[in-house]
Amino acid sequence: MKQGQSLHSSDLPDLQLLSRGKVRDIYAWGDNHLLIVTTDRLSAFDVILPQAIPGKGEVLTRVANFWFKRTENPVPNHLSNLPLEGVVSDPDERLALGDRAIVVKKLTPLPVEAIVRGYLIGSGWKDYQSSGAVCGIELPKGLQLADKLPEAIYTPSTKAEAGKHDENISYNKTVVLLSEELAEQVRDLSLQIYTEAAEYALTRNIIIADTKFEFGLDTNGALHLIDEVLTPDSSRFWPADQYQPGMSPPSFDKQYVRDYLETLDWNKKEPGPKLPEEVIQITAQKYRDAERLLTS
Repeated sequence: MKQGQSLHSSDLPDLQLLSRGKVRDIYAWGDNHLLIVTTDRLSAFDVILPQAIPGKGEVLTRVANFWFKRTENPVPNHLSNLPLEGVVSDPDERLALGDRAIVVKKLTPLPVEAIVRGYLIGSGWKDYQSSGAVCGIELPKGLQLADKLPEAIYTPSTKAEAGKHDENISYNKTVVLLSEELAEQVRDLSLQIYTEAAEYALTRNIIIADTKFEFGLDTNGALHLIDEVLTPDSSRFWPADQYQPGMSPPSFDKQYVRDYLETLDWNKKEPGPKLPEEVIQITAQKYRDAERLLTS
């Protein structure tokens, strides 16, 4: 790893690597903490692409930390007060990681992704076209592509491992997986956080069309927000001044890469295709633009 270069995979030989996800490398630190390195990897259609997006991991980490601070009330999150220096002792390794690494509390993840949709796009649009509903939730007739929904809807899914596809599940299924009380808490918090964040983002010329949250429990059973929150990887960000119902809006997120990949003759399975350099650079700029608008 060298500062200023893309980081597709981290290498910290003094720490125990627990897993490499679609984007994040997770290391153990003692019994109660983890080191999470958000790499520059990009996944599309649940496939990790062979090339990295320069600086993407740093943008994601800074944006997530921005939202974690804004959402501490109503829900705590996994961030710890431990400094990176106490976990990664080698100064060259810390320099190479840049802003990509955080030390977090070790929590038990819930087996559910909490997805909130405020606009009709992506798989929700396809679902609506065929059934008039999204994930079983009936919607008014006559909605257009990218229309704002009458109110945000909660459409949970299972959390899949890298290389596997998430599956939409009903709210009742989350009750079975989590308990009625916990399922209700996750749903209500997800809708509250999305609604408040979407209102703020609009003041910064960004529409948050949809997003996904992940939650975990501490040893006392208290719910925490974990992983990432309201980043260009976990959400669809659209420029509000270019939004027009009936067409797919331009985006600040990896939807740009998805749209490019849809033009290829690719079966959406491993291995992922190589991206043109122009697509890589434009995507990197979109991530930077999202951070600038939201946090500056």
